Amino acid sequence: MDDFLVFENVSKSFGKVRAAADVSLTIRRGEFFSLLGPSGCGKTTLLRILAGFESPDSGRVLLNGRDITQLAPNERKVNTIFQSYALFPHLTVAQNIAFGPQIAGWPRAQIREEVDKMLHLVQLTDQAHKRPDLLSGGQKQRVAIARALINKPQVLLLDEPLAALDLKLRQRMLIELDLIHDEVGITFVYVTHDQGEAMSLSDRIAVMDKGRIEQIGTPAQIYEAPRTSFVAAFIGDTNFFEGQVVELLGGDYSRLTVEGFPSVECFNDNKLNVGDLVYLSIRPEKFRISRERPEPAPHVNAVQGRVADVIYLGSLTKYWVRVQDYRIAVWRPASRFLLDENPITWNDEVWISWHGDDSFMLERYSESDEKLMEAPPEQVGDPNGHGAAKP
Repeated sequence: MDDFLVFENVSKSFGKVRAAADVSLTIRRGEFFSLLGPSGCGKTTLLRILAGFESPDSGRVLLNGRDITQLAPNERKVNTIFQSYALFPHLTVAQNIAFGPQIAGWPRAQIREEVDKMLHLVQLTDQAHKRPDLLSGGQKQRVAIARALINKPQVLLLDEPLAALDLKLRQRMLIELDLIHDEVGITFVYVTHDQGEAMSLSDRIAVMDKGRIEQIGTPAQIYEAPRTSFVAAFIGDTNFFEGQVVELLGGDYSRLTVEGFPSVECFNDNKLNVGDLVYLSIRPEKFRISRERPEPAPHVNAVQGRVADVIYLGSLTKYWVRVQDYRIAVWRPASRFLLDENPITWNDEVWISWHGDDSFMLERYSESDEKLMEAPPEQVGDPNGHGAAKP
């Protein structure tokens, strides 16, 4: 592993609030790495420590083998892009981009050459002589990126850089950021609370909560194999069910009891034992829904319920199925022409089924886990919310 950027046991508190709690992580050279989590989880604190705007209470930060923990911000080969852009309003686009090299005393010819390269990179050559007040939000963001990259940092830090943009601009800038990263090849560290942004851009993601890292992995690993209940709930939509391991089966499968369900088989990825209390996490798109009971098959689970709500979205239909005290979210993609089909609708009796490989057992042990099951309806099973669990 390329230990290019390393946080070693970094802690930081503000009064009684612990923003970073003994955080250790390694970011690889050239990686697009995201720190993802809700407001107050500590992600921006880690970014500010890396930039030199905050000092850790303990621990250290290494960049390319050098301890930079006590270096001033201007002594680090790190540049930061803020949500507010922080452009100079009285300077043109080209002058904004040239500001850093001018302060550093670069030769004029080199500055002109590098500014032209940056303008081409961010597709703003025809805007070079405009001031920031004549630019769109997306153009301002690209100027900020060019102004940071011209200084040739080893790491580019991006602190919620798209938060001020509208939805269409955010979507376009996601593509442009990815293309820019591919072209320049340096390490990007991206801070966001938006799971969609992190999943779209990142090589790897660190999901944070309460100053701690809950899980590090690729977007697919984080989504398909969450290691904690917090990660499962925060990344995408999911259904939680309370259960208990009652039998260990062959092939690393386990049998669970879930109140109101027949026995459930699940792949035991976390190696839990008989008697352990668990949350069973199942993504809505992993379910199959039909009026007929599915044919028995190895490790396939099925339960009968009644449709409580339906939302048709064209490419996707969202169902909420009532099974005992559970309100289960089931997403069904429109994979074929359906006008000739008799659609499943409100109050229909249905069967929902899923393979044991498509569910995850997460051990129940923490206060934050318990709060997942007590969350308000808009977060656990409401048609406008995040998946389903008990109401």
